[in-house]
Order: sequence, then C-alpha cells, then structure tokens
Amino acid sequence: MIVTVVGIGLIGGSMALDLKKRGFADQVIGVDKNEENKKIALQNNLVDKILDLETAVSQSDIIVLAIPVGSMVTLLPNILDLITEKQMVTEVGSTKEIVLKSIDNHPKRGRFLSSHPMAGTEFSGPTAAVYNLFEDKCNVFIDEKYSDADVITTFHKLFNVLGMNNVNYNSEEHDLHTAYVSHISHISSFALALTVLAKEKKHNRIFELASGGFGSTVRLAKSSPDMWIPIFEQNRDNVLDVLDEHINQLAQFRSLLIKKDFKTFYSLIEESNQIKKILK
Repeated sequence: MIVTVVGIGLIGGSMALDLKKRGFADQVIGVDKNEENKKIALQNNLVDKILDLETAVSQSDIIVLAIPVGSMVTLLPNILDLITEKQMVTEVGSTKEIVLKSIDNHPKRGRFLSSHPMAGTEFSGPTAAVYNLFEDKCNVFIDEKYSDADVITTFHKLFNVLGMNNVNYNSEEHDLHTAYVSHISHISSFALALTVLAKEKKHNRIFELASGGFGSTVRLAKSSPDMWIPIFEQNRDNVLDVLDEHINQLAQFRSLLIKKDFKTFYSLIEESNQIKKILK
C-alpha cells in the first residue's frame, strides 16, 4: 500500500510515522508547499520521499489531505480530478460542511471519505510529529453513506491501525459538536492568553507563577493561527453560538463576584464538577 500525505505537519506527519511503523503502508510519500517542511520530513524519516502533488497522486493507492481547511476547499476537488476509480482519498480537517459542499456533485465523490481524528497538540509543523498520537482517541467519519463500500472498509482499517475508535456523524452534526467541545476550547485559550498578557506586564512573573492549572488551560493558545482562523471562518455560526453561552457564563461569575454571592458561586462550581462524570 502506497500512501501520500499532503501536508506534513503534526497530524499528517504523525499519521505517516504510524502508518509505516504499524505496517499499513509499504511506502509513504510526502507533499508540502513549504521547502523547510520537506527538508525536515526527510531528515526525520517521516516520509520515504517527497514528490510534487500530481506525481505523488499518480503513484499512490491512498491520498490523505492534512492541510488547513481554508486550502481544502480548492485542493480536494483537484485531487479527485486526478485520481482513478481505484484510488481513495480522505481529508482530516476540523470543519466539514463547507469543505464537503465543494465536492457534492463530483463524479468521483464515492472514492472519498471525510475523517476527523480527534487528536493533536498545541504544536505544529513536521517537528511536532510523534508516534502513537492517535492511540485510544476518537476518529469521526462524516457522511459515510456517500462513499463506496471498499473506501469505507479501507479507511476504517487505516484508522483502526492507528489505534482509533471510529464513529459516524453527518457534516452538520460534526461542525456543531466540534464547535461546542473543541473550537470553543481554543478560542477561550486564545482569549485567556491575551488577558494575562494584557494585565501581567512582567513576563517573568507569568513564567514563575504559571502552575499546572494555568499551563494546561492556556496550552492551546500556542496553536497556529494559520490553522485556526480558517476553522473559525468556516464554522463561524456554530462558534458564535457557543461563544455567546460562554460569555453569559463568565458574566454570571462576574455578577456573583460583584454581589459577593459566594454561596451561588459555590453551587455553580459544584455543577461544573459534573463534567467529571463524562470525562473520567
């Protein structure tokens, strides 16, 4: 099995490592527009070789698109134009509805299955790629009913090989629920980082006093804007919906502090503790 990974960053690079190590891919070809990324990918043995897009696609059984979702809208239809009826394509972006509308009527739509491996770190680029990133994490397949049977079987096997548990959503469900769980976490982390930077001008104090709580809460603020701005743009309405609720919750905490109503504050924190029944 020859797999081409387009976009050799954290997700693409980590997939390349594991697909080779776990025996799914006999060869992994890398495609990336960034020259430094290409060099690092070869030096770190993330891929076996680097080729241009058209040559790589022509030599591959499977093509994985791991690029920012802003570029996915134009590149995905082009990839489907290039493949034969025996090749298969997936993309691993964080938003789906707009991306999938771009190929609604493509004659090779059946050779494609959208996926979203819910794994990652705050780091980006090929130096962030690691083995076992996906182990015991959830992968979401989207609008599976539009894909050919052999495509579904192959990609279920691929993500199982990565150690992932597969679930199925439609594109609207995916974008809604990722906004509620993933996208709001990132936008909150960006806002918290800006808040601390605005108020605490002595950066050495941030370093000295940042315990595990602050570090884990603001960790996502290290994430790349090149990745996240297209996500917020494509999933704007859902992010606004959950952001409004988040602002309401913060305003409630502010009001309770002003009123010195710590009894109610205590009750709300107890209520928030119920999340541990879900996230054990």
